[in-house]
Amino acid sequence: MIPRLQEKYEKEVVPALMEKFGYKNIMEVPKLEKIVINMGVGEAKENPKTLEAAVSDLSIITGQKPILTRAKKSIANFKLRENMAIGCKVTLRKVKMYEFADRLMNVALPRVRDFRGISDKSFDGRGNYSLGIKEQLIFPEIEYDKIDKLRGMDIVFVTTAKTDEEARELLRFLGMPFAQ
Repeated sequence: MIPRLQEKYEKEVVPALMEKFGYKNIMEVPKLEKIVINMGVGEAKENPKTLEAAVSDLSIITGQKPILTRAKKSIANFKLRENMAIGCKVTLRKVKMYEFADRLMNVALPRVRDFRGISDKSFDGRGNYSLGIKEQLIFPEIEYDKIDKLRGMDIVFVTTAKTDEEARELLRFLGMPFAQ
């Protein structure tokens, strides 16, 4: 079964972007390549159980098992040793990527308190968009009673767009609620 967002991309977004930017070939049209969700868990160095809770939350949200991210070098001031597990991340592609993007745009983001849209200034200059979320409770899969602590996450939309303007239009046509 094709996710609704992927179907929308093929039927509506591609023709709209071809017309707006004057692409001659359908392969020039930018598309979502992957979505990377990262959860940094700083307190994992004292209490390893917090990392397990973050991994379970991330796997519930994405439907995919996260990998642990480890410290690259030791920093004495942070009580951090090289190769110590300090976070987790998931890379979503294809069907799971479109399903997650659809849930994020249509279910999770509107649940944020005082939501007026997300910033359209978080592009990196190469057509990728980064978004920070302060709490995992905005996803309906997470049960309020079962969480031990609020944790934020970084979500990065990696596109094949060459410029920020192309990526902004791609995400806008897909339904990303940018602030006006």
